[in-house]
Amino acid sequence: MLDELHSGRVAVIGDVMVDRYITGSVSRISPEAPVPVLLHGNIRIVAGGAANVAANAAGLGAAVTLVGYVGADVEADELRTVLGEYPAIHLNHLVVDRTRPTVTKTRVMSGRQQIVRIDAESPGAPGAEAEANLIAAGRAAIAEADVVVLSDYAKGVLSDAVIIALIAEARTRNVPVIVDPKRRTFDIYRGATLVTPNRKELFEATGLNDDTDDEAVRAAAAAGLQFDGDVLVTRAEKGMTLWRQTGAVTHVPTEAREVFDVSGAGDTVVAALAVALASGLPLETSVVTANAAAAIAVSKLGTAVVTRAELVAALDRTSHAEDHAGALVSREDAARIVARWQARGSRVVFTNGCFDLLHPGHIALIEAAAKEGDRLVVALNTDASVKRLKGPSRPLQDEQARARVMGALRAVDLVILFDEDTPLEAIQAIKPDVLVKGADYREDQVVGGDFVKARGGKVVLANLIAGRSTSALVASARS
Repeated sequence: MLDELHSGRVAVIGDVMVDRYITGSVSRISPEAPVPVLLHGNIRIVAGGAANVAANAAGLGAAVTLVGYVGADVEADELRTVLGEYPAIHLNHLVVDRTRPTVTKTRVMSGRQQIVRIDAESPGAPGAEAEANLIAAGRAAIAEADVVVLSDYAKGVLSDAVIIALIAEARTRNVPVIVDPKRRTFDIYRGATLVTPNRKELFEATGLNDDTDDEAVRAAAAAGLQFDGDVLVTRAEKGMTLWRQTGAVTHVPTEAREVFDVSGAGDTVVAALAVALASGLPLETSVVTANAAAAIAVSKLGTAVVTRAELVAALDRTSHAEDHAGALVSREDAARIVARWQARGSRVVFTNGCFDLLHPGHIALIEAAAKEGDRLVVALNTDASVKRLKGPSRPLQDEQARARVMGALRAVDLVILFDEDTPLEAIQAIKPDVLVKGADYREDQVVGGDFVKARGGKVVLANLIAGRSTSALVASARS
């Protein structure tokens, strides 16, 4: 999956900004007024807004075309110098508007503490000529793009006319559009593939009460879906939740990191989403990638770029942290773990049985099942369930012992127990991509097969080793 985060072209269109940081230290209060006196240290200039999205996309390996307004000023020159560090960013579609300054945010910092922010921008919309030039530049960028990002900071670039024209252009070319929104409603974004509001923006756009409760966010996202695209809500410490037009919901918990600064984290999210989608990854997998990138971004001070190397390392650490190596877990925990695996593009296989005395027939079934995907979940009948199926003398080993033996097999990634007579409820909770049973069944007899196939999965009947069964072993031992 991660090896593919280097291909594709992204068109980033929106409010281009310069982020300037004036840093120093404060040790006293001014005698002239009750304000701190900053002993000047240095000035750092970085790309902001849509330019930060472009820098992050380039840092993650994509070729990027940046479209937006800049002024005929020093700040525009500074921005070009900063973005010149990324050869993959093409700046030939920046539109110079001599009537407006380059949008600049100057933050005065003492250590990690922001004392004040000074904004330089021109209120009001650009003139008709500048708007026409921007639409032309946007269309040219979209013609070469695999994914389009509309980065809306409400600074005048993404007017109604611009949004409508560029989404229409992208739809004509079948290019997906990701929108980082700032509008009170999402109606203007109709035709976009995905909008990525934070929780506050979502509630403002839908008119519902702001609440951190999952059901409240679910209701707001459902209302937001009326614009006809999917909705990805960034929920700060609660992670991200994706609502799709199909009704499918994917929640990705936040990555545990020390938070230093959330500036630009939203830019990182849309950049990582765009790069992942441009690389051909599914949307759910792209969301997991974006979530990991956001965790890195907030651990840095100020507006910052996340590199591909950092993202690969973070996802590798998360993957290893979730490598349960055959652990016995609850059904609920298994469902969460499997959802994460699937979100990263893993194909999950499910098989089940009593597995009382492990024998070569069992091993053959497990090995056949493991070959059908990337991760294997084995569901074991509980002791009570085995007794109901096999009689009062069974099982020979209790459920904890059977789980321990099963989990020790290299091919097994996760073990769960089920107390019902059939594994149907466990299958419905786990939602595997492949369901494997022995070839002594017909496909229409496999419990849960219809459920798995209805979700786009498949049922596989594995060949069995003749004459191998626990019952035969027990009978032989008693004879």
